Amino acid sequence: MVEAVAEARWRPRITHPGVPVDLAAAEKAATEMLAALGLPIDSEDMFETPRRLVHAYAEMLTPPEFDSTTFTNSAGYDELVLVSDIPVHSLCEHHLLPFTGVAHVGYLPGDRILGLSKFARTVDFFARRAQTQERLTMEIAEHLTERLEPKGVGVVIEAEHTCMSMRGARADGARTVTAALHGRLRDDPKTRAEFLSLTRDPAIRSGGAR
Repeated sequence: MVEAVAEARWRPRITHPGVPVDLAAAEKAATEMLAALGLPIDSEDMFETPRRLVHAYAEMLTPPEFDSTTFTNSAGYDELVLVSDIPVHSLCEHHLLPFTGVAHVGYLPGDRILGLSKFARTVDFFARRAQTQERLTMEIAEHLTERLEPKGVGVVIEAEHTCMSMRGARADGARTVTAALHGRLRDDPKTRAEFLSLTRDPAIRSGGAR
Protein backbone atom coordinates (compact mmCIF):
# COMPACT_ATOMS: atom_id res chain seq x y z
CA MET A 1 0.00 0.00 0.00
CA VAL A 2 2.78 2.42 0.94
CA GLU A 3 4.67 1.60 -2.27
CA ALA A 4 1.55 2.22 -4.36
CA VAL A 5 1.00 5.63 -2.74
CA ALA A 6 4.66 6.55 -3.28
CA GLU A 7 4.52 5.53 -6.94
CA ALA A 8 1.36 7.57 -7.50
CA ARG A 9 3.03 10.60 -5.93
CA TRP A 10 6.37 10.36 -7.73
CA ARG A 11 5.06 8.97 -11.02
CA PRO A 12 1.74 10.74 -11.58
CA ARG A 13 -0.17 10.22 -14.81
CA ILE A 14 -0.40 13.53 -16.67
CA THR A 15 -3.73 13.74 -18.45
CA HIS A 16 -5.95 16.33 -20.09
CA PRO A 17 -9.69 16.58 -19.37
CA GLY A 18 -11.50 14.83 -22.19
CA VAL A 19 -13.94 16.80 -24.31
CA PRO A 20 -16.60 15.34 -26.64
CA VAL A 21 -15.34 14.98 -30.22
CA ASP A 22 -17.81 14.35 -33.05
CA LEU A 23 -15.70 13.34 -36.04
CA ALA A 24 -18.73 12.74 -38.27
CA ALA A 25 -20.08 16.24 -37.65
CA ALA A 26 -16.61 17.70 -38.13
CA GLU A 27 -16.20 15.88 -41.45
CA LYS A 28 -19.58 17.18 -42.66
CA ALA A 29 -18.62 20.73 -41.67
CA ALA A 30 -15.20 20.36 -43.34
CA THR A 31 -16.89 19.18 -46.53
CA GLU A 32 -19.17 22.21 -46.55
CA MET A 33 -16.31 24.61 -45.78
CA LEU A 34 -14.04 23.28 -48.54
CA ALA A 35 -16.90 23.30 -51.05
CA ALA A 36 -17.77 26.88 -50.09
CA LEU A 37 -14.15 27.82 -50.76
CA GLY A 38 -14.53 26.51 -54.31
CA LEU A 39 -12.44 23.36 -53.94
CA PRO A 40 -13.39 20.34 -56.12
CA ILE A 41 -14.11 17.98 -53.23
CA ASP A 42 -16.12 15.66 -55.49
CA SER A 43 -13.03 14.90 -57.54
CA GLU A 44 -11.14 11.65 -57.12
CA ASP A 45 -8.13 13.51 -55.73
CA MET A 46 -10.05 15.39 -53.00
CA PHE A 47 -12.94 13.07 -52.20
CA GLU A 48 -11.23 11.88 -48.98
CA THR A 49 -9.77 15.28 -48.07
CA PRO A 50 -12.46 16.31 -45.54
CA ARG A 51 -11.98 13.06 -43.61
CA ARG A 52 -8.19 13.36 -43.70
CA LEU A 53 -8.39 17.00 -42.63
CA VAL A 54 -10.59 16.22 -39.63
CA HIS A 55 -8.48 13.28 -38.47
CA ALA A 56 -5.29 15.31 -38.85
CA TYR A 57 -6.67 18.10 -36.68
CA ALA A 58 -8.03 15.61 -34.14
CA GLU A 59 -4.54 14.12 -33.83
CA MET A 60 -2.83 17.50 -33.55
CA LEU A 61 -5.32 18.68 -30.91
CA THR A 62 -5.16 15.62 -28.64
CA PRO A 63 -2.58 15.97 -25.83
CA PRO A 64 -0.74 12.66 -25.27
CA GLU A 65 -0.89 11.27 -21.73
CA PHE A 66 2.34 10.26 -19.98
CA ASP A 67 3.83 9.27 -16.63
CA SER A 68 5.82 12.15 -15.12
CA THR A 69 8.52 10.12 -13.41
CA THR A 70 10.68 11.84 -10.78
CA PHE A 71 13.53 10.55 -8.63
CA THR A 72 15.08 11.49 -5.32
CA ASN A 73 17.94 13.93 -5.80
CA SER A 74 20.19 11.59 -3.82
CA ALA A 75 23.40 13.19 -5.15
CA GLY A 76 22.30 16.61 -3.97
CA TYR A 77 22.84 18.07 -7.44
CA ASP A 78 22.21 21.82 -7.27
CA GLU A 79 23.48 23.16 -10.59
CA LEU A 80 21.47 24.03 -13.68
CA VAL A 81 19.96 21.23 -15.78
CA LEU A 82 19.12 22.26 -19.35
CA VAL A 83 17.44 20.22 -22.07
CA SER A 84 17.76 22.19 -25.29
CA ASP A 85 16.26 22.05 -28.77
CA ILE A 86 13.15 20.07 -27.83
CA PRO A 87 10.90 20.03 -30.93
CA VAL A 88 7.75 22.14 -30.68
CA HIS A 89 4.76 21.49 -32.95
CA SER A 90 1.56 23.36 -32.16
CA LEU A 91 -1.40 25.16 -33.73
CA CYS A 92 -2.00 28.90 -33.50
CA GLU A 93 -5.44 29.30 -31.93
CA HIS A 94 -6.20 32.35 -34.07
CA HIS A 95 -5.85 30.72 -37.51
CA LEU A 96 -5.34 27.01 -36.68
CA LEU A 97 -2.13 27.08 -38.69
CA PRO A 98 1.01 25.37 -37.37
CA PHE A 99 3.85 27.02 -35.52
CA THR A 100 7.01 24.99 -35.10
CA GLY A 101 10.37 25.45 -33.46
CA VAL A 102 12.32 24.39 -30.40
CA ALA A 103 12.03 24.71 -26.64
CA HIS A 104 14.89 25.03 -24.15
CA VAL A 105 13.84 23.91 -20.68
CA GLY A 106 16.03 24.24 -17.60
CA TYR A 107 15.68 23.96 -13.84
CA LEU A 108 17.60 24.06 -10.60
CA PRO A 109 16.73 20.80 -8.79
CA GLY A 110 15.34 20.68 -5.27
CA ASP A 111 14.59 17.38 -3.57
CA ARG A 112 13.39 15.69 -6.78
CA ILE A 113 14.80 15.38 -10.31
CA LEU A 114 12.74 14.70 -13.42
CA GLY A 115 13.43 11.93 -15.91
CA LEU A 116 15.01 13.70 -18.90
CA SER A 117 12.60 12.30 -21.51
CA LYS A 118 9.73 13.85 -19.55
CA PHE A 119 10.83 17.35 -20.57
CA ALA A 120 10.06 16.52 -24.21
CA ARG A 121 6.80 14.85 -23.21
CA THR A 122 5.79 17.89 -21.15
CA VAL A 123 6.46 20.24 -24.07
CA ASP A 124 4.44 18.03 -26.44
CA PHE A 125 1.60 17.69 -23.91
CA PHE A 126 1.01 21.44 -23.74
CA ALA A 127 1.78 22.05 -27.43
CA ARG A 128 -0.77 19.53 -28.72
CA ARG A 129 -3.75 21.89 -28.59
CA ALA A 130 -4.86 25.28 -29.96
CA GLN A 131 -2.27 27.58 -28.42
CA THR A 132 -0.47 30.88 -28.33
CA GLN A 133 3.29 30.70 -27.97
CA GLU A 134 3.17 32.99 -24.95
CA ARG A 135 0.72 30.78 -23.07
CA LEU A 136 2.52 27.58 -24.09
CA THR A 137 5.76 28.92 -22.60
CA MET A 138 4.05 29.88 -19.34
CA GLU A 139 2.14 26.60 -19.01
CA ILE A 140 5.28 24.47 -19.32
CA ALA A 141 7.11 26.56 -16.71
CA GLU A 142 4.17 26.58 -14.29
CA HIS A 143 3.65 22.83 -14.63
CA LEU A 144 7.29 22.04 -13.84
CA THR A 145 7.31 24.47 -10.92
CA GLU A 146 4.20 22.86 -9.44
CA ARG A 147 5.27 19.25 -10.01
CA LEU A 148 8.95 19.46 -9.04
CA GLU A 149 9.05 22.27 -6.49
CA PRO A 150 12.54 23.17 -7.77
CA LYS A 151 14.68 26.17 -6.88
CA GLY A 152 14.06 27.64 -10.30
CA VAL A 153 12.60 26.91 -13.75
CA GLY A 154 13.24 28.51 -17.12
CA VAL A 155 11.57 27.92 -20.49
CA VAL A 156 12.50 29.58 -23.77
CA ILE A 157 10.67 28.81 -27.01
CA GLU A 158 11.79 29.86 -30.49
CA ALA A 159 9.22 29.25 -33.22
CA GLU A 160 8.17 30.20 -36.72
CA HIS A 161 4.45 30.82 -37.24
CA THR A 162 2.99 29.87 -40.59
CA CYS A 163 0.09 32.27 -39.94
CA MET A 164 2.71 34.99 -40.41
CA SER A 165 4.89 33.36 -43.08
CA MET A 166 2.22 31.87 -45.39
CA ARG A 167 -0.39 34.65 -45.20
CA GLY A 168 -0.77 38.27 -44.16
CA ALA A 169 2.69 39.80 -43.78
CA ARG A 170 4.33 36.72 -45.41
CA ALA A 171 7.38 37.27 -43.23
CA ASP A 172 9.11 34.04 -44.15
CA GLY A 173 11.90 33.10 -41.73
CA ALA A 174 10.78 35.41 -38.91
CA ARG A 175 11.03 33.70 -35.52
CA THR A 176 9.27 34.54 -32.28
CA VAL A 177 11.07 34.05 -28.96
CA THR A 178 9.24 33.80 -25.64
CA ALA A 179 10.54 33.11 -22.14
CA ALA A 180 9.11 32.22 -18.72
CA LEU A 181 11.36 32.24 -15.66
CA HIS A 182 10.51 31.21 -12.09
CA GLY A 183 12.38 31.18 -8.80
CA ARG A 184 16.12 31.78 -8.89
CA LEU A 185 16.18 31.75 -12.68
CA ARG A 186 14.04 34.87 -12.50
CA ASP A 187 15.32 36.55 -9.31
CA ASP A 188 19.07 35.75 -9.28
CA PRO A 189 20.79 37.84 -12.02
CA LYS A 190 23.77 35.45 -12.29
CA THR A 191 21.65 32.32 -12.61
CA ARG A 192 19.27 34.06 -14.99
CA ALA A 193 22.17 35.16 -17.20
CA GLU A 194 23.68 31.65 -17.18
CA PHE A 195 20.43 30.06 -18.30
CA LEU A 196 19.72 32.58 -21.04
CA SER A 197 23.30 32.42 -22.35
CA LEU A 198 23.11 28.64 -22.61
CA THR A 199 19.87 28.82 -24.58
CA ARG A 200 21.49 31.25 -27.05
CA ASP A 201 24.86 29.51 -27.50
CA PRO A 202 24.72 27.23 -30.58
CA ALA A 203 28.11 25.67 -29.77
CA ILE A 204 26.91 24.52 -26.35
CA ARG A 205 23.55 23.39 -27.69
CA SER A 206 25.18 21.33 -30.45
CA GLY A 207 27.60 19.64 -28.05
CA GLY A 208 30.62 21.90 -28.55
CA ALA A 209 32.75 23.05 -31.43
CA ARG A 210 33.77 20.48 -34.05
